[in-house]
Amino acid sequence: MAMAGCGDGSGATDGAPSKDAPRLPMARYQPGDDGYKRYNEAQDRLAQRCMVGLGFDDFPLHPKMPGSGVTLVAVAMSTPYGQLDLDHARRWGYGWDPKKRDKGEPDGRATTSEEFAVLYGRQSRKAPKSGCSGQADRRLLKGVKDPARMWTYPSGRERRLEKAAKKDPRVRRALESWAQCVVNKGFKRYKSPEDAFRDKAWGRGQNGNTTRTKREMGTAVADIECKREHDTVGVWSAVLAKRQRAEITAHKADYEAVRRDLDTLKSNVRSALDG
Repeated sequence: MAMAGCGDGSGATDGAPSKDAPRLPMARYQPGDDGYKRYNEAQDRLAQRCMVGLGFDDFPLHPKMPGSGVTLVAVAMSTPYGQLDLDHARRWGYGWDPKKRDKGEPDGRATTSEEFAVLYGRQSRKAPKSGCSGQADRRLLKGVKDPARMWTYPSGRERRLEKAAKKDPRVRRALESWAQCVVNKGFKRYKSPEDAFRDKAWGRGQNGNTTRTKREMGTAVADIECKREHDTVGVWSAVLAKRQRAEITAHKADYEAVRRDLDTLKSNVRSALDG
């Protein structure tokens, strides 16, 4: 991940939908983008109810941090294979619509220093343990046997498998064909779609977005067209899927434990959002 700025913490993918990415076996052991969004929304709602109950009647649902102005952004590709949406690439290159990104920022006012202290339990007698934010987390994680394992075990193993898959001879050949195709279309040679995505020439600013030059846009389009012409994603995903199935079989008990914890979390989130 590329980190920039300071202040509020937020993350951004490349903005391109990943609907064309094949669903891999380990996906069922992770919350997914929608799951994370629902968890964050439930956490915000529970924290707001707590704050209102402590007398902060106008506390916003999605508050900004005190003195926020510059945003901390983690930029990540939307799939292991890079961007896949050709229409998006034609319009936004390796970046995204700035207006769409702005909608993902907190839309409430900034908290006061007192509210911040109560929200996070910092030197405030009013706050419950770890503040209203901590209280919200405890409710959402109630019944989850091992939160750390749930959040990090599958994703950590997945990253290792992705690195290993890129060294597989079939994937290496597929990437070589993809790279030559991009060169044949008049653009720079890259080792992988990630290298193309992270090219410093795209001039990402503090918000993580690119400058969308003519060369960037052309490269992004060639990147996706070459994946389609050479079935890069088909070959790559087949190798990943095989490795993931073997991983799940070898550590079945761990993954089933994660699955049970995820089911508990989803139930708690659903209850918080419906309440």
